[in-house]
Amino acid sequence: MILPILLGVLIGVAVGYIIAKILEKSKANKLLKNTRKEATAIIKEAKIDAEAIKKDKILQAKEKFIELKSEHEKVILSREKRISDVEKRIRDRESKVASEVDKNRKLNASLEKKEADFDYKLDFLEKKESELEKMHKRHVDMLEQISGLSADEAKKELVTSLKDEAKTDAMAFIQETVEEAKLTAQQEARKVVLGTIQRVGVEQAVENCVSVFNLESDDVKGRIIGREGRNIRALEAATGVEIIVDDTPEAIILSCFDPVRREIARLAMHKLVTDGRIHPARIEEIVKKTEKQITQEIIEVGKRTVIDLGIHGLHPELVKIVGRMKYRSSYGQNLLQHSREVANLCGIMASEMGLNAKAAKRAGLLHDIGKVPNEESELPHALLGMQWAEKYGEKKDICNAIGAHHDEIEMKSLISPIVQVCDAISGARPGARRQVLDSYIQRLKDLEDIAFGFSGVQKAYAIQAGRELRVMVESAKVNDTKAAELSFSISQKIQNDMTYPGQVKVTVIRETRAVNVAR
Repeated sequence: MILPILLGVLIGVAVGYIIAKILEKSKANKLLKNTRKEATAIIKEAKIDAEAIKKDKILQAKEKFIELKSEHEKVILSREKRISDVEKRIRDRESKVASEVDKNRKLNASLEKKEADFDYKLDFLEKKESELEKMHKRHVDMLEQISGLSADEAKKELVTSLKDEAKTDAMAFIQETVEEAKLTAQQEARKVVLGTIQRVGVEQAVENCVSVFNLESDDVKGRIIGREGRNIRALEAATGVEIIVDDTPEAIILSCFDPVRREIARLAMHKLVTDGRIHPARIEEIVKKTEKQITQEIIEVGKRTVIDLGIHGLHPELVKIVGRMKYRSSYGQNLLQHSREVANLCGIMASEMGLNAKAAKRAGLLHDIGKVPNEESELPHALLGMQWAEKYGEKKDICNAIGAHHDEIEMKSLISPIVQVCDAISGARPGARRQVLDSYIQRLKDLEDIAFGFSGVQKAYAIQAGRELRVMVESAKVNDTKAAELSFSISQKIQNDMTYPGQVKVTVIRETRAVNVAR
């Protein structure tokens, strides 16, 4: 019973498998047929597209060929036109050369005729010249007999008088020419410089090597000196400042060439006197604190300065160097105040000339940073300042302006001469700087001695700190024309023989007096 059932099941499975295979084969044949149809359609479309692309490319090639042909024709036409122009110019030149040749032939004929006339006239003049020499000799002999002078003596006297007259006229002409050149060539420069100076007004601070420390009473002097002078010795040793305690009422003098050390000593003494505890240990402690305070104050001064001038992006070390300028001086002029003034002058002058005012102001502020080194250097301050500026990332034109403002290096930007001029303007202000007394007095004496070296000078006075020389002359020996000549000669002598800041004005005064006495 079971066997027939199993047999039936197996037959059913076999039949189903066969049917499935038949269906799968039919489906595969159908899929293959559809795929072939699609492939045929794709190939047909590809052939159509290929034909279209082929036609398009052929069309583009024809257009390109036509374009290249037209360009080639244009080039050929242009060359033919240039060749025809050259041929025309050559023909014109040939005609000009032919005309010039004809002119030269005519000129040669005329020249030959003139040469013959010249030879004739030359012979005639030679005859006349011999006759004139004979007449001249007779006249000279007659003049010698009449005047009692030989020909050589009369000639010398005439040459001397003509030489003096020519010298006076030449000096007057030279002076007028120089003045006219200055007026025309420097007119615009004067406008810029004068306008710049008038727009900047800075107080002149002249520092000394001493500071006065005021006291409430003279009783404090004993405490500052201390037992057997130990307090004052400790102060001098800690600060490096000479402390002078004398009979001056309620005052002590601090003497030191270094303004920073002098300021540290002044502030430290103020704190000690206010606190009341004055002994060597306390002195050293206060001096150290004051040094830190001054260092911080230097940084703050540098920051305030760059902010006031509108300068941005300055390296912190350069800001610190700018702050140290407050405690440095140059020829008695405060260095920070001088640098601020130069910066403002540079900014104004650069604006007037259409240049970068910010860059000029920056260079003006930094131009003297080489004067505040931490250690002694053999380099000039301009080159040292340029090295620092390069080290801390300043631009090339700024560095060149710093290094070239005393002509140690070549100027390579327009800012450099502006910085040089503004530095001279700031230093040449009346009262801005102070030289050593001996050299100052000697310079004034040299000015007066130069004036006395000219004949006719009666008195000479150097006034206005040597910026003007007034010369009084004898009216009988020096006339008005000679006075103008004398003023010019003295100014040239000073310019060639002396070295001085700014300029020296030479004024020659000629006074005529008529004196009578009523009896």
